[in-house]
Amino acid sequence: MRSVTVTPARSKSVVVTGASSGLGRAAAIHLGKLGYRVFAGVRTESSAAELTRLSSSTGELIPVMLDVTDAASIAQAGKLVERRCSDTGLWAVVNNAGIAISAPLECVPMDVVRTQLETNVVGALAVSQRFLPLLRASRGRIVNISSGVGNVAPPYLGAYAASQFAKEGISDALRRELRPLGVSVSVIQPGAVGTPIWRKIHESAEEILAVAPAEVVEAYRARFIEFLNMNEVRAQGSKTTTADFADAVAEALAAKRPKARYRVGVDSWSSTLARRIVPDRMMDVLMAVGISASTRSASSYRPTRKLASS
Repeated sequence: MRSVTVTPARSKSVVVTGASSGLGRAAAIHLGKLGYRVFAGVRTESSAAELTRLSSSTGELIPVMLDVTDAASIAQAGKLVERRCSDTGLWAVVNNAGIAISAPLECVPMDVVRTQLETNVVGALAVSQRFLPLLRASRGRIVNISSGVGNVAPPYLGAYAASQFAKEGISDALRRELRPLGVSVSVIQPGAVGTPIWRKIHESAEEILAVAPAEVVEAYRARFIEFLNMNEVRAQGSKTTTADFADAVAEALAAKRPKARYRVGVDSWSSTLARRIVPDRMMDVLMAVGISASTRSASSYRPTRKLASS
C-alpha cells in the first residue's frame, strides 16, 4: 500500500469505532496526524485516557465512549459528535469495531454467535444510521472494515466469516443506495496483521471449549489447535503492518473517487483471487492441506496458551 501524502483540511471530522487498540487505534492516530479531527470510539475510561495523552502529538484526537452494541451509547456519542461538528460537519465514519470468534461451529453457543453478529454487523449499521444525516449533508463517506475472511470462509472461523460476509453485503447495498445521495461507501479488507486480536481469539476459544460437551470438543481438538497455531504463526510472519492498514483508510478518505474495496496485504489479495477461480471442492482440499503443512513448517513454535496443551 503506497503512503498517502495528502493532508486534509483541519475542518474534516471523522468517527473511528473500535479505536482503543490494534487497527482502529493505528487508523485514528494516523488520521489525527494527517490533520483530521478524529472522534475515536472506545469502551473504557482507561482507553480514553490513553488516547487523550496521545492527542498532543497526534493532532485533534477526541476519545468518545462508544459501544456499538448499545443503542443508548450510540445515541449519546451521536449527540456529542453532532455538537462538536456543528461548525464543520462530519466527513466520514470508519466502522472498525469488531470481534473475532474462533471455534468449531458445533461448539459455539448461540449467544456467542449473536454477539459476533451484533458487534460486527448490526453495530456497524447502527452507527452508520446514526451519522448518515450528517454524512448526507457533507456528501461524506462510510468506510467499513472487513477482512479477507469476507471472501473465503476458513474452518473454525464460521461465525466470524458470517459477520464479514454480511458486512460485505451490507456495504454493497449501502454503496448503491447512497451513491445518488452523494455519500460513498468503501470496504477495506486487511489480511493478517500482528495485533492483540490473536490473543483475544485464543481467549475466546478457551472459553467456548470450556463449556462445550467434552466428547464434541475431542472430535475437533487436534485440528482446531493446528488451525489456531497456523493463524498465529502466519500473523507473526506477516509483512502487512498496522501502518499499511492506516494508509488504506487515509486513502479511502482522501481519494477524489474512492474505490469500492481496498485490499491490504498479499493474503487479502490471494483470498479474493481464490474466491474467483478456485472451485469449492478444491478449496476444501487446499485448506485442509494448508493447515497441516503450515503447522509442520512451524514445528519449532510452541504456544504457551493452555488451549494448545489441553
